[in-house]
Amino acid sequence: MLVTYLEASRDLCETDSILFGATLAVCRIISAKVSTAGRATGHSSAIPAWRRRIEERIAKARALIGRLICFRSGNNRPRIVRTVRMAFAGTNVSLSQPDITQKLTERIDDLKQRIAAWGKADSAIYREVDTVQPESSLLE
Repeated sequence: MLVTYLEASRDLCETDSILFGATLAVCRIISAKVSTAGRATGHSSAIPAWRRRIEERIAKARALIGRLICFRSGNNRPRIVRTVRMAFAGTNVSLSQPDITQKLTERIDDLKQRIAAWGKADSAIYREVDTVQPESSLLE
């Protein structure tokens, strides 16, 4: 089964993870101790740290947008209300104001614009990283 999987795998990440799993299984069978300290998944991520941070920011902003929309549509559950209060922390916006719907819409639009800007920055940085020439080619 391992051989078939290795032949069918398309990239090194798939092969790396299955090999790591197989190695752990063999070590367990022969009762060998393997230290996995410091490794959450067993292999390093192929996604650069800067990209992961941008993706996390976008995911958090999308979650906040979802909760703001829930509150705007009438969901007054404690977790939603707490999130909305945090979203307006530092401003003098009260949830009992008559124009709270307008404030929510403005905040949602602001978050959507930020997500778009982060996405553009992400793709621009990614293109720049891909097109950078190695220093050794500049010396020729």
